[in-house]
Amino acid sequence: MNKLFETENILLIIRYIFVIGMTILSLYPIFWVLSLAFSGSQSLAITELPVDPSSWDRLRAIIPWPENFSLQNFIDVLTEQQFGRWLLNSAIVAGITTVFGVFLASTSAYAFSRFRFPGRGFGMMTFLVSQMFPGTLMLIPLYVIIVGWLNLENSYIGLVLVYSVTAIPFCVWMLKGYFDTIPKEIEESAIMDGASQAVIFWQIIVPLAKPAIAVTALFSFMAGWNEFILASIFMSEEQLYTAPVGLKFFVGEHSSMWGYFAAGSVIVSAPVVFLFLYLQKYLISGLTSGGVKG
Repeated sequence: MNKLFETENILLIIRYIFVIGMTILSLYPIFWVLSLAFSGSQSLAITELPVDPSSWDRLRAIIPWPENFSLQNFIDVLTEQQFGRWLLNSAIVAGITTVFGVFLASTSAYAFSRFRFPGRGFGMMTFLVSQMFPGTLMLIPLYVIIVGWLNLENSYIGLVLVYSVTAIPFCVWMLKGYFDTIPKEIEESAIMDGASQAVIFWQIIVPLAKPAIAVTALFSFMAGWNEFILASIFMSEEQLYTAPVGLKFFVGEHSSMWGYFAAGSVIVSAPVVFLFLYLQKYLISGLTSGGVKG
């Protein structure tokens, strides 16, 4: 019995070591970006090696820790570059995409959940099938539609339409699963009290579905905030670039300002991190409850 107990302890220790090792391995690139951003330099080597480095010097070179902490990279990126304008562009596009995407996804998911109409099953299957193809496969059709037909090149509206359309299928599936878990008896009681369908949806269903809507809003925001390929194609004027597109100018063929790139990456990542932390209380319940029914 003691041997078994000791064996279980050994296995538990091995598991903890494995989890800690995987965590460090996952966070290592992030530590490098943070160290480079706060180093104040543009070189990838945040620790300079002496002429004849020792083993300890070589070990220090791979530890993501700058020799001197500085905010100069952040100051230069926000003041001397157009990065502030690019951040504003991203905020506008992501904000409108979030509102537009959540509105369309929630109303569509509620219709698929509560109403029976011709093409309901085909519509849900179409949403699911559309998620099986890579996003790059839609570049040419989207370019033809947005630029050729709608003439929305260098337009916020074009990006909002593209981001909303690409994010809606997943959001509809997730919200529908959550709406299915809400008892229909609540709506039936409201109907008996004289409430209209619009009142039921906005004043009863939407408050009850806050966790799922929070997850949908987070995904819609990230779709508009982090996307690079479509924004680089549809926006050709430098002042209209979004932040991810603007980051590529810091690292080019003839010059590589890695410090600016790292600082800009930290700034771009910060809103998503804060939004995730703020919505964290809704995320777990929203994701798990949405997967109960299909």
